[in-house]
Amino acid sequence: MTARLLIGNDDGIFALGVRALANAMAEAGHEVTVVCPDRERSATGHSLTMHEPIRATRIEGIFHPAVTAWSCSGTPSDCIKLALGALLDRFPDFVLSGINQGSNTGTDILYSGTVSAAMEGTIEGLPSIAFSLAHYTSPEFGVAANFAVRLMDKLVGQTLPESFLLNVNVPSVPQEKIAGVKLARQGIRRYSDVFQERLDPRGKVYYWLAGEVLTDVDDGRDTDDLHTDVWAIEHHYISLTPLRFELTSYGEVEQMRGWAWVQALAE
Repeated sequence: MTARLLIGNDDGIFALGVRALANAMAEAGHEVTVVCPDRERSATGHSLTMHEPIRATRIEGIFHPAVTAWSCSGTPSDCIKLALGALLDRFPDFVLSGINQGSNTGTDILYSGTVSAAMEGTIEGLPSIAFSLAHYTSPEFGVAANFAVRLMDKLVGQTLPESFLLNVNVPSVPQEKIAGVKLARQGIRRYSDVFQERLDPRGKVYYWLAGEVLTDVDDGRDTDDLHTDVWAIEHHYISLTPLRFELTSYGEVEQMRGWAWVQALAE
């Protein structure tokens, strides 16, 4: 079975990852529309453009002939929102994002424009998937694109949970070295944030964020016997992590109901 797919990203319309994903899906027979930022918009989170116009331009010649592609001046979330609200004549069956250049695991998910683009689809009630390749320079997206096609074959026609949002990370190794596929929970990635102070050509001070990643990897298991996404990538597994945009911490809600001052404020 085939599907109508809307594809976005945060690396920009000319990134190799989105070309690999869109072309692979088109070659598999899916109806593909691409709407991506006109330049790299990594780590923009779920930001939206509110105080300036958003422009969209049709792009020809860099994708499979069956792919309809647009370049958008906005953020990754803008791209999906604009596509659904103005550029498409009907909603897609799925929203895909990626393939990102670099992993989106652990707490990086909170900053990720790739995940946020997919999340925008979920907010609109569409099943959505974010794809990332766990390498920041490798141009080899074939393994990740092939897995994306295989995954879509499984999902098309399947009854999916409401607000389905799946975060997929693929290790940057040859196909024969992929250890398998694992459902994984979100891990933890911490950074030693270091701001380098520099001078521009006019002698004015500016700062450049240059911290290093401090990856927290435990044995990857909890009471549900789930590995973390960080663990999975380090052990050459493709990780599948279902996410949700609803952030209420219900455990704390129940705890706070027992606090006397909270009860007093509610009276």
